[in-house]
Amino acid sequence: MTKRSWASSAQVRRSMQANQWRDTKPELAIRRVVYASGLRYRVDARPLKELNRRADLVFLGAKVAVFVDGCFWHGCPQHYTVAIANAEFWAEKVRRNRERDIETNEALVAAGWVVIRVWEHEDPNAAAGQVAETVRGRSRSASRRGAPLTAPCSNRPRSVELPL
Repeated sequence: MTKRSWASSAQVRRSMQANQWRDTKPELAIRRVVYASGLRYRVDARPLKELNRRADLVFLGAKVAVFVDGCFWHGCPQHYTVAIANAEFWAEKVRRNRERDIETNEALVAAGWVVIRVWEHEDPNAAAGQVAETVRGRSRSASRRGAPLTAPCSNRPRSVELPL
């Protein structure tokens, strides 16, 4: 490895470390509204112990996992921009993130969870409303009334092509 390529990869590592992975502004905005609506949740927790993936908000009793996805990191169809520096690395990184999102959704749905994915640019009030409605619909009282405990994953389509 040349000194130049090593410096480049070190810069990439530093830039990735500088990004917040929890308590981002969009996540905090959604959490504030959900909390104000009277719901309680776990933050940055594993919905399934055997799955090494963490959701931004986890409602254990209702089995609802909420992910607030960043537009760049998860390839938002509206806001994703191709990186200029190290384009191949970043395209592969985002592609793998999207694959991991799909794998996570499938594993959680198979275990009886509802997955809600929210883009960081979405309205926090609307997103929190969707979360609250879903959690309340899956509460223990709803399950006692015979309501189904499983629902389809509310994931957005992830079929946006990324240029390499």
